Amino acid sequence: MAGRLYIPPLDLDRLLPGLAVDETPITGANLAPRRALSLIRLEAGRLRLARAFWGLTPPWLKVLDHAPHCARAESLESRAMFREAFAARRCLVPAGGVYVWKAQPRAKQPFLVTRTDRGPLLLAGLWCRFHTSLTEHADSLALITVPTNDLLAPLTDRLPAVIAADDAGRWLAPDTPAEERRALLTPAPGELLGAFPVSRRVNDPGNQDAACAHPIGPMLRLTSEQERR
Repeated sequence: MAGRLYIPPLDLDRLLPGLAVDETPITGANLAPRRALSLIRLEAGRLRLARAFWGLTPPWLKVLDHAPHCARAESLESRAMFREAFAARRCLVPAGGVYVWKAQPRAKQPFLVTRTDRGPLLLAGLWCRFHTSLTEHADSLALITVPTNDLLAPLTDRLPAVIAADDAGRWLAPDTPAEERRALLTPAPGELLGAFPVSRRVNDPGNQDAACAHPIGPMLRLTSEQERR
């Protein structure tokens, strides 16, 4: 799944020209669910950066611990928790990478999944709004996950869907047909993502130092021979 994110400072203006940034983007070396994240959504026809709690909390949810931080792409239209948000409230979460844990005989080894060029990722998400009063509200989000590609399957079975910057407007637009939205939720191309092992310091979400994201081994990535096949 996607239980931890690496979000360094990102050049969002270059990634999405025209993005309205009215507040400081949230960054962190080891960000866990149940805290705020920056998200990008369409407001009055313009891409805008905002903040939301990581854990989807629709107004009828009674137990905060039940707020899902991820939603499977295959069940977005069949589960009431996600159906309306998938139709009308889609978002993007800018990130530098996603931590995953590979099962091993003695202990799980954490890996950081990133772009092979270490560029920024736009992760697909859903958001909702809960009005706490007539004038105040709280927003929340969940990331959308898809099956991993063959390269990363030994590390984890699912990862957040990655939306290309050129497809951001189409993903966020309220009038994008359902079939087009579904078509964007596919495993990332093999050449886009790689992964490298990182320190087990990342196991503790209290550790937020940059060392959490430093590689301690080579990057797993497609070789030129594999790309030609």
